[in-house]
Amino acid sequence: MYISEKEIEIRYAETDQMGVVYHANYLVWLEIGRTQLIKDLGFTYAGMEAQGFLSPVTDISIQYKAALRYGTKAIVKTWVESHGRLRTTYGYEVLHEDGTIAAKATSEHAVVKKESFRPVPLGKVDPEWDAKYKEVAREAAQDGVRNPTA
Repeated sequence: MYISEKEIEIRYAETDQMGVVYHANYLVWLEIGRTQLIKDLGFTYAGMEAQGFLSPVTDISIQYKAALRYGTKAIVKTWVESHGRLRTTYGYEVLHEDGTIAAKATSEHAVVKKESFRPVPLGKVDPEWDAKYKEVAREAAQDGVRNPTA
């Protein structure tokens, strides 16, 4: 199963008064991880937008496990958990440098036409991208992945 990894250096501006990463920054990091996964698989989200399509978040869930702090690094692991005709669910783990899980998350996305926001199957936008997502989602399902580092 393919899992993308992206290292994030935690900046002071991402922390709260206690020196702990502010919870909303995880959303930004998930997007960075998703973008890296797409790039690693050979595609670009910017290319999709240039064709007149967007992929908005339709659902997101984050479970915080262990605080991250300024001056350390986070590793964002991202994979395609499931991929259907109109929806793709990404899985994420945000890890401390030592591999301790800081957060687990999923985000669900649809592909829509930019001008109308009407859903469209990824297979109609980019058949190769759709086929790759089906392949990696099938591998994830075979591996029983919802928690790749457990």
